Amino acid sequence: MYLNAYPKVTFVQLRSFEAVARLGGITRAAAALHLTQPTVSTQLKELRSAVGVDLLVPAGRGVRITDAGRDLLATIEAMFESWREFESGILDRQQMIRGSLKIAGVTTTEYFLAQWLKPFVDAFPGIDVDLVIENRDKVVSRLENAQDDLAVMMTPPLHIPLSATPVMENPLCLVGPLAHPWAARRAIPLKKLADEPLLMREPGSGTRQAALEFLAEHELTPNIRMTLGSNEAIKHAVAAGLGLAVVSRHAIAPDPAADNLAILKVAGFPISRHWHVVHRADRRLPRAAAVFLQYLDQAVSISAT
Repeated sequence: MYLNAYPKVTFVQLRSFEAVARLGGITRAAAALHLTQPTVSTQLKELRSAVGVDLLVPAGRGVRITDAGRDLLATIEAMFESWREFESGILDRQQMIRGSLKIAGVTTTEYFLAQWLKPFVDAFPGIDVDLVIENRDKVVSRLENAQDDLAVMMTPPLHIPLSATPVMENPLCLVGPLAHPWAARRAIPLKKLADEPLLMREPGSGTRQAALEFLAEHELTPNIRMTLGSNEAIKHAVAAGLGLAVVSRHAIAPDPAADNLAILKVAGFPISRHWHVVHRADRRLPRAAAVFLQYLDQAVSISAT
């Protein structure tokens, strides 16, 4: 009905209008569309003539969208969304799922994310993966700015509208040097930890946050001797006898003794946590991200490795 009412309206005019409205100016829209400014201006004039009302008005060096323009923009976005869904359906039927997946992981996920991604990219060669590894604070910032489709983290923030799915256990162990007196003991009271020097990850680390919350719950004040910026630095410092540390089991070798480490059997440890895959609940999940979530549901069991 819309095209019958306005037979001169074309897809390229709608695309140009959407770009101008989204980017706030004809110059930026022309550059994004790889068109000349006069071409975009002509398309906007023809569109305005077809619908019979002003859609954009000058505002300084840019343009301002009118009420009618906002209604048209919402209509265009719905049309584009329907078209994307149509394309995804065609590709699915042809078993040619394509797209890009932007995923962020907190630092400890570097020990297993590659193992998740390798069979996925083999199964879906049409999906390009962009992976970023940061500490928790930076991953939260990326979620705030909607920079990624998915993020893998231990403790999702509460101030962002997120959908979070637990995918795997993340036991947080207390480790010491292999020669530590507690290494051979079966049960050490938690209160004794107050006298031990602790090595911690930097502020912004999810493991640090979880460890401090656990100690606070048990009214223990940690004796923090040193702050280090990576799991590997923490493990080397512990092995050298500089102190004890709380580390994800995923960051420790299957045989901790291979790294001159011992997992200490202190009451309350390991601290039970889970890895979560999260995405913005207020934004549409791209097809490639939805496919990855389906893959994880089938391929990753909720268990420690």
